[in-house]
Amino acid sequence: MYGAGAPVPVRVSAEGLPGWLDPVARAVTTIAPEQLSSFLPPSRGGRQSAVLILFGEGDRGPELLLMERAGSLRAHAGQLSFPGGALDPADGDPEADGLLRAALREAEEETGLDPAGVQVFGVLPRLYIPVSGFVVTPVLGWWRAPTPVHAVDPAETARVFTVPVADLTDPANRATTVSPSGHRGPAFLVESSLVWGFTAGVIDRLLHYAGWEEPWDRTKRVPLDWRS
Repeated sequence: MYGAGAPVPVRVSAEGLPGWLDPVARAVTTIAPEQLSSFLPPSRGGRQSAVLILFGEGDRGPELLLMERAGSLRAHAGQLSFPGGALDPADGDPEADGLLRAALREAEEETGLDPAGVQVFGVLPRLYIPVSGFVVTPVLGWWRAPTPVHAVDPAETARVFTVPVADLTDPANRATTVSPSGHRGPAFLVESSLVWGFTAGVIDRLLHYAGWEEPWDRTKRVPLDWRS
């Protein structure tokens, strides 16, 4: 990712993607911020960050890379998320490709993947997480050359795994959560866990605009403490 001098530029290209990713690549070019979330970045402030939405191909077809935060963390303990984190000064200009580099760097630091095997093919509009003040740029990648992944730092990450897109689109695995604030959002019951919040919201919108969404029961409610 980094040479002896300036950081190596990160190129965004949809060339050579597998055919099944074409609907996602097309959707990324047309999705407006308000179509993704009602929480949009403020005109000023917010901590710049990025997440990597990494699509690969496994034994059951298309899949997404996710991770589970360690249960001992003070913030977002036990939550499932995309790899990612805050922009580092070494990542470069956030108005250039700094946030793309941040997404790849954080993914490498958290999961051990080799960024050289990831093709960045799209970038979604920046979104806002009010509870933490993060302005998040979702970076979409194709795992062209997969490498082994694992929880690099168990103090921060409990596990790293892939989820088949087929499980995410299965109506039986879909539900709605209600947060303590009363906000309702989509959720996914996969890998013996509940995906909710920011991560579930982005997955939900990607499935919808890519045309992969299947009809599901939006009246089905799942509490955040669904295991208890």
